[in-house]
Amino acid sequence: MFAKNQQRHLMVLLSAFAVFICYIDRINMSVAIIPMAEEFGWGPQMQGTVLSSFFVGYLLLQIVGGTLADRYGAKVVLGTGVLLWSLFTILTPLAASFGLGILILNRILMGMGEAVTFPSIYALLARWVPGSERARAMGAINSGIPLGTVFALLITPLIVQKYGWEWAFYSFGLIGIVWFFAWQKLASSQPTEHSKITAKELAYIQSEGKPSKTETAPPVLTLLKSPAIRAIMVAHFCNNWSLFLLLTWLPTFINKGLGVDYASVGMFTMIPFITSFFFYNISGGIADRMIKRGMKVVKVRKIMQSISLGGMAAAMMVVGYSDSVWMAIGIMTLGNILGSAAIGGFVVNHMDIAPKYAGTLMGITNTVAAIPGIIGVYAAGMILEMTGSWVLVFQVAGAVSLFGMFYYLRNASSDKQFD
Repeated sequence: MFAKNQQRHLMVLLSAFAVFICYIDRINMSVAIIPMAEEFGWGPQMQGTVLSSFFVGYLLLQIVGGTLADRYGAKVVLGTGVLLWSLFTILTPLAASFGLGILILNRILMGMGEAVTFPSIYALLARWVPGSERARAMGAINSGIPLGTVFALLITPLIVQKYGWEWAFYSFGLIGIVWFFAWQKLASSQPTEHSKITAKELAYIQSEGKPSKTETAPPVLTLLKSPAIRAIMVAHFCNNWSLFLLLTWLPTFINKGLGVDYASVGMFTMIPFITSFFFYNISGGIADRMIKRGMKVVKVRKIMQSISLGGMAAAMMVVGYSDSVWMAIGIMTLGNILGSAAIGGFVVNHMDIAPKYAGTLMGITNTVAAIPGIIGVYAAGMILEMTGSWVLVFQVAGAVSLFGMFYYLRNASSDKQFD
C-alpha cells in the first residue's frame, strides 16, 4: 500500500495513526473501569452509564465535523479534534475526583472531540485517494481500530497495576498531542496544497476526478432521502452494535463472566482484534481486485457486507454459550475475521455515492452508528444487572446484525448520485 515519496500514502498513514490514538483513548476506559468501579462502588448499570456517555458526545458532532471538513479541509478539523480529545483524556482522573456527573460530562466532551475523526478522514481520502485504491486505504486506516484496541488492552492493565489507573489516561493523552504537531507539519487537506507532492502523483490522483471543497452547505436532507444512503446508515448502525459491545464489555466478560484474572484480561481480549488488523487489509485488497477484474461495484459491496454482518451474527448467537475462555475467544476471532469484510462493503460505499460530500455523508451515517454506543452499551449493562445473562447480551447483537445484512442487500447501490 505504501510507497516511497507518495504523499497520498503519507496521508493514509497519518490518518491511521489518528484512528489508533482515537481507539487507545477510547478503549483504556473499558479496562480502567474495572478498578475504578471497585474504588467508586459502581455496579454494572452505572458502569454502562459511564461507558455509554462517551457516545453521547460522539453522536453530537458527526455531521458538523463532516460538513466543516468538506468545506474548510480535513487538516484543521481533524487536528483540532485530536488535540481536544487528548486534553479531555488527560483530564479524566481529575473529572472522576469531582464525582460521577463531572466524569460523565468529561466523557461527553471527549466523545465530541473524537466525533470528527472519521468524517474528516473521509473528506481527506475523497480528495487524496483515487477510487481504485480506496478500499485498501480504508483497510489501512481502519487497521488503527484493532491496533489501538490491542495496544490499550495490553498496556492499560500494566500501567494500572504499576502506577494506578489515572496514568492510563495521562500517558495515552500525551500521545495525541505529539501526533498533533506531526500532523500540522506534514499534512494538507488537498493534494494541490501539499508542498512536496510531485506533478506525476497529482496527475494520478486527479485521473479519476478531483472532488473539491464544498462552497455551499451540503444537501443533508437530500442525502437522507436516498435509499442507498439509508442502506449505508443501517449497515453502519448494525455493524457498530457488535463492535461497540465488544470494545466496551469484552474485558468485563473475560474477567467477570469467564473468571480470568485482571492481569490476563488484555492478553485474551487482544486476540480477536489483532486478527482484525490483518483481515481489514486483506479484505480491502480483495474488494479492490474484484472491481479491477470487472465485477460490478455494487455486487462487490453487497457480497462483502453480507459476509461481514452474516459472520458476525453467527458468532454473536453462539459465543454466550462458551464454557471456556479459549472457546469464547475462538468464536469472537472468527466473527471478527468475517466482520472485517465490511471494509469492502458499507465502509467505502460513501465515496462511491458522493465523493464531494464524503465527509458530510460519513458524519450522517456515523451519527446513526453512534447510537448503539449509547443504547447498546447501556442495554448490555441493564441486561446484566437484571438477568446476569451474557447469552442474551450477545444474541441481541446477533439479531441486529442479521437485520442489517438483509436491509443492505435489498437497498445498497454504488451509483454516484450527488456530485
